[in-house]
Amino acid sequence: MSPERYQRIRDVLEKRQTDLTVCLENVHKPHNVSAIVRTCDAVGIHRVHTVWEKKYQFRRGTAMGSQQWVRQTNHDGINDAMAELKGQGMQVLVTHLSDTAVDFRDVDYTKPTAILFGQEKYGATDEAKALADQDIVIPMMGMVQSLNVSVAAALVLYEAQRQRTIAGMYNTQQLPEEECQALAFQNGYPRLYKLCQRKGLPLPAINAIGEVDADDSWWREMQITKAEADALEAG
Repeated sequence: MSPERYQRIRDVLEKRQTDLTVCLENVHKPHNVSAIVRTCDAVGIHRVHTVWEKKYQFRRGTAMGSQQWVRQTNHDGINDAMAELKGQGMQVLVTHLSDTAVDFRDVDYTKPTAILFGQEKYGATDEAKALADQDIVIPMMGMVQSLNVSVAAALVLYEAQRQRTIAGMYNTQQLPEEECQALAFQNGYPRLYKLCQRKGLPLPAINAIGEVDADDSWWREMQITKAEADALEAG
């Protein structure tokens, strides 16, 4: 990995927002899930949460094309998801038209926030809506009453990004350094990462210029020299 590539990765990871996330409840169409996750990556979200029925289980490489940059946690049910999010001190917002709903732009997204998006056709379940802290709406001036879920997610998330940018929240690293190191190794040295996982070895550190910083015993366990590793990653 070149120093320039490493610096690009570090710049991205240092802006990750660990207290901003989305929860997808049975959003199952691959193009919608993929679009939402790409938006999450673009606004600096580190982890998304999902609640899927068995038939909509995560399809690797299709449903979440940005999975190497955005972590994913799947929950068995909406109660489990809500318990985890609220346990992290997050306000949970749900896109739902109700008497108590507020314009999505009137919410304070500088607070720890999780935004719940429901299934494409029916929206969030009654159970999910009951557990959420606040209903939010995107004002509609036309004949249609709702937007595509991935479009709605993009609008809400970019409002969150706007507020957090003004508040300077992208200027301070939130992601633990250990996680930054792990992601830098995984994405900067993908072949070595797979070999390391296969052998059950701890992930090495990455130094300031993007090189693997491991001792001789780690390389011996990998059964590969540093020169061979450089050649492997170079293709």
